[in-house]
Amino acid sequence: MKIIPSAHIVPEQVSSLLRQHIEQFAHLTDEEWSHLRQHFYLQDLPKRSIFVQEGEISTLVGFVIQGSLRQYYITSEGDERTTYFFFEGALVGGYISFVAAKPSPVTIETMEDTQILTFPYKALEDLYDHFAQWEHFGRKLAEYLVVGLEERLVEHLMYSPEQRYQRLLASHRTKILERVPQQYVASYLGITPVSLSRIRGRS
Repeated sequence: MKIIPSAHIVPEQVSSLLRQHIEQFAHLTDEEWSHLRQHFYLQDLPKRSIFVQEGEISTLVGFVIQGSLRQYYITSEGDERTTYFFFEGALVGGYISFVAAKPSPVTIETMEDTQILTFPYKALEDLYDHFAQWEHFGRKLAEYLVVGLEERLVEHLMYSPEQRYQRLLASHRTKILERVPQQYVASYLGITPVSLSRIRGRS
C-alpha cells in the first residue's frame, strides 16, 4: 500500500535546495521558478513507505531532503532485484511511467524515515511547453538519466561481481556502502549477500 502522509507548508530554505539542484542543468529566473514552486508539498514518509508502486501509473516527482530510498523490481520467480538508490539531493520518480504514461515497472520504497519535496510531473511537463529554460532542463535531465542507465548496463555486462564491488568502492557512490543494508547492496551488484561477504573479506 502506498503511504503518503499529509503535506505541509514548504519553507523557503527547503525549496531552495531543489532550485540549486535544478540550476545545475539550467538557470531559471525567479518567475520561471515560481511556476513550479506553487505545486510543492513537503512529505514525511516513514521507513518502508512506497513512493512509486510497481503496476501503478506514477504521477509525482520527488526531491530527497533527508533520508534514502531504493528502487527495485520483482522477477517472475518472486525475487526482488535492486536497481538504484536515492539519497539527499536526488530527484526520484517513476520516469518510465511518466514518459510512457503507463504503469511503473519498478517500486521505489524508503529505506529509512525520509522527507521528500514533491510536485506533479504534469506541472513540470507543462513548464517544458511554455519556457525554454525548463525545456532545456528536461533535455539535460533526460541525457543525465540515459548516461546513468548505460553506465549501469555496462557494469553488469562487462565486469565481474568482484570488479563491480571494487568500482563501487572507488566511486563517488560511497553512501551505498555506508548506509544501505548488505542484502540490498548485494542485490544491486547482482550477487547474493554471502558472495558479497566473501568479496569484502578478500578486499
